Amino acid sequence: MPLGAVYAGGVQLGAYALERMGLEERERLLRECSTNVDNLAAGRWETLLTSALVVEEPMPLPYALLLVAVLGYAEYAYGAWWTAAVFLFGHASATLLVYGALRRTTDPCTRRALDVGTSYGFNAVLGALTSALPRGVVRTTARVGLLALAAAPVVKRGRTFTDAGHLAALGIGVGVSLALDCLSGAKHLKIA
Repeated sequence: MPLGAVYAGGVQLGAYALERMGLEERERLLRECSTNVDNLAAGRWETLLTSALVVEEPMPLPYALLLVAVLGYAEYAYGAWWTAAVFLFGHASATLLVYGALRRTTDPCTRRALDVGTSYGFNAVLGALTSALPRGVVRTTARVGLLALAAAPVVKRGRTFTDAGHLAALGIGVGVSLALDCLSGAKHLKIA
């Protein structure tokens, strides 16, 4: 069974289990796993991993299917270890960039905000997968289009640090994709 499907299924089952917990216990568990400013400032670096393993509520079916599809294709094209490495690298790096931008904030709501989920890793893998597209206009258009879509919420009013994190993670993934282009030339798999 593909690792991406196991991961997404585990996260989804965990979300259903969280719904069955008492409100206080659920909140405590989510806060312990969160990569919010207070946790990272206190040296709780394990949250860089645990935050990718839980979501606040079950993922909507279209998103869950898209997550499985993106992770599944990445596994097919580059392997399970590569996919897991890009996912975790993108998730942790985007989280640390957001933390760096927010660490001096004094707003208690922002410092304690829940920051858990699959989206940073998903965006990193999606960005990295652009290297599997045919070289030239298609690949460049996909990269620019994805970055523009991720940038749109960041430039609007009412943006959140999560919007910036999505853009950062996608940018990290595109950076991985560009590195793949340089390292491998035309020798990597392409979407048929």
